[in-house]
Amino acid sequence: MNQEYLKATPWSIIEEGFDKELVKSSESIFSLGNGAMGQRANFEETYTGETFQGSYIAGVYYPDKTRVGWWKNGYPEYFAKVLNAPNWIGINIWVNGEALDLNTCKEVSGYTRELNMKEGWYKRAFEAVLPNDRKIQVEAIRFLSLHLDEVGVIQYTITAIDSDLEIKCQPYLDSGITNEDSNWDDKFWNTTNVDGHGNQGFIEAYTMKTQFKTCTFMQSQLLMNGKILELEPRSTTQDLCVGHEYFKKINKGDTLSLQKFGGYVVERNHQGKNLVDISKEVLKKALDLGFETLLDKQKKSWAEIWEMSDITIEGDVKAQQGIRFNIFQLNQTYLGRDSRLNIGPKGFTGEKYGGSTYWDTEAYCIPFYMATKNQQVARNLLKYRYNHLQKAIENAQKLGFTNGAALYPMVTMNGEECHNEWEITFEEIHRNGAIAFAIYNYCRFTGDYSYIPEMGLEVLIGIARFWHQRASFSEQKQKYVILGVTGPNEYENNVNNNWYTNYLAQWCINFAVEQLQRVHDGFEDDYRRIVGKTKLTDGEVTHWKKVADKMYFPYSEEKKVFLQQDGFLDKELITVKDLPSAQRPINQKWSWDRILRSPYIKQADVLQGFYFFEDHFSEEELKRHFDFYEPFTVHESSLSPCVHSIQAAKLNQMEQAYKFYLRTSRLDLDDYNKEVEEGLHITSMAGTWMSIVEGFGGMRVANDQLSFTPRIPEKWDSYSFKINFRGSVVKVSVKQKETEFSISGNDAITILCNQKEVELKPGRDISVPH
Repeated sequence: MNQEYLKATPWSIIEEGFDKELVKSSESIFSLGNGAMGQRANFEETYTGETFQGSYIAGVYYPDKTRVGWWKNGYPEYFAKVLNAPNWIGINIWVNGEALDLNTCKEVSGYTRELNMKEGWYKRAFEAVLPNDRKIQVEAIRFLSLHLDEVGVIQYTITAIDSDLEIKCQPYLDSGITNEDSNWDDKFWNTTNVDGHGNQGFIEAYTMKTQFKTCTFMQSQLLMNGKILELEPRSTTQDLCVGHEYFKKINKGDTLSLQKFGGYVVERNHQGKNLVDISKEVLKKALDLGFETLLDKQKKSWAEIWEMSDITIEGDVKAQQGIRFNIFQLNQTYLGRDSRLNIGPKGFTGEKYGGSTYWDTEAYCIPFYMATKNQQVARNLLKYRYNHLQKAIENAQKLGFTNGAALYPMVTMNGEECHNEWEITFEEIHRNGAIAFAIYNYCRFTGDYSYIPEMGLEVLIGIARFWHQRASFSEQKQKYVILGVTGPNEYENNVNNNWYTNYLAQWCINFAVEQLQRVHDGFEDDYRRIVGKTKLTDGEVTHWKKVADKMYFPYSEEKKVFLQQDGFLDKELITVKDLPSAQRPINQKWSWDRILRSPYIKQADVLQGFYFFEDHFSEEELKRHFDFYEPFTVHESSLSPCVHSIQAAKLNQMEQAYKFYLRTSRLDLDDYNKEVEEGLHITSMAGTWMSIVEGFGGMRVANDQLSFTPRIPEKWDSYSFKINFRGSVVKVSVKQKETEFSISGNDAITILCNQKEVELKPGRDISVPH
């Protein structure tokens, strides 16, 4: 593990002591978001040390032209950049004419940061001796409001410790920002208006190419010992920056507080309206409520979120902190209010990867949102894909596919492929299958079949058409094969017959055919509409089924396992335990050529298929495949440990399951892959939730019922979680010797526990011994 400097507490992330080497890591870990915007935990005051500045607005991006060594037909034209937006948090501080800068202070003591996950706020406190020997105490608290999601609030307090002081505060807005991640160092923003008057400031700017129009705004007020001061600041306006300067003398022991209200409005949310006027309306709402009331509303909003989504663990504080950190960041990233948005792999914590959605959403995130919120949130995520169906068809057309075949993008903002690595962009085609599986999973869990006749069947037809055309017939094998692909394990590129991809292709076709028949039988008007729109014929469906029925799956009779791809056994099969630790992680120590020739697996591949389709295989088959592939898996994808934890728990290999759980839950907190300063792994955090609920809790939907096979790690006294299942909230409390169930709502339901029926009635707890 790379870092262990964070204090383990159940509800907070706490850093104690100032270390310049940890600033960028902490900027990621203490990040804030409210679904509409977010920011890294950058200091408000000047900091001249190493830092990664980042503020982000949901859905705002720039199409950065793809940069490759040699252009080939089929490369995506651009790589979507999650844009560093104009900075609204900045507050310059001078003490007796000396700038406050922790990088140059003579001494920094009592330094703490706290991310309070229970209440949704971030606080930093310290004492500093400046180069002019003046000593101050600082406490800064900030949050991004869930009540007014265009608003963030900062209260920055300075206390004079040992002498009278002259303080100058300058809250400011700055659009002279750049992205850490840029292909050509393009200018991403064009600033059109910088305005500052009274104690308000505004910067209007739009993104180049995509033309997202925004207004960054602020309003500040000064308080002495808690009482508002009637001070008129001096405005300073430059081409890309607007600031307000407040001057105030304070006596020893006095506290001076600056309350700053800021944020963003975006034209797409306020069509046809003047953005400065809208910003003034937003500021008025915020100021009318005030800092304390907004903070109180923040606490209540988070209490409502935690009431449904919390997972409690007794007896293991690091495990408890880990799961809450993951749940907290998922809710900061996406709340399901806007179907135009999705869940980016870094959320609002960094710029790596770009794009707003990967297949991670369908494979990992949808189960979390289905079970912890109302089903409309998950439906919005599926609607997002339906809305992008035409773009998926266009993506496939660029590769030569016809007749409405759809290839959903590996990375996207607007439905168009925007990833710039060929071996991932157009070979990692398994993401099509994850989208179809998510439709199946949604219907299975919620019981809401209406999505398929309304939207989903068109998606399934496009995906089935793609798999039909992507497969080719091998005369030698007398089977259909899928050549030149990259599976979930990205440490094998351009391989033939990746088992997971082939299995998904077969399943997608069969599932599409089944749904065609079901819609035909039960939704005649929708069936006629869809068939007419897609020009689907019975003959075409017959051709699909031929491909599915004769799909080839590589298999080793000697090992009795499905092979990850045709050539896997040609590799030198040295397990990970025989790999020197100094060579890990291999993606940072080895050449790509060496990685591709190795047997090492970045993340679950064959086992990903066993996770999706576990009811297609026996437990003995799962054990055989788990025991064969896990020893070659380096888990250098954030998406890997959770799947292995779930499957180890199913196999009752609880020590292994617990180890994988800790790895996924504390991936960023402990920086396992030594890259947390680039941002957090948001989408894998949903996998952490699955590790407990589906892994240890054994939650499944079987025969249209909730089913549980509860297990508990040896180190835990108990754990509990809630599941929102078809309008009923089921609480599951697992202890070492028994599991308790309760239900809220109006209706009784019958569940399965260890394959035996248990009737749950509102107002009555049921205990099932292990």
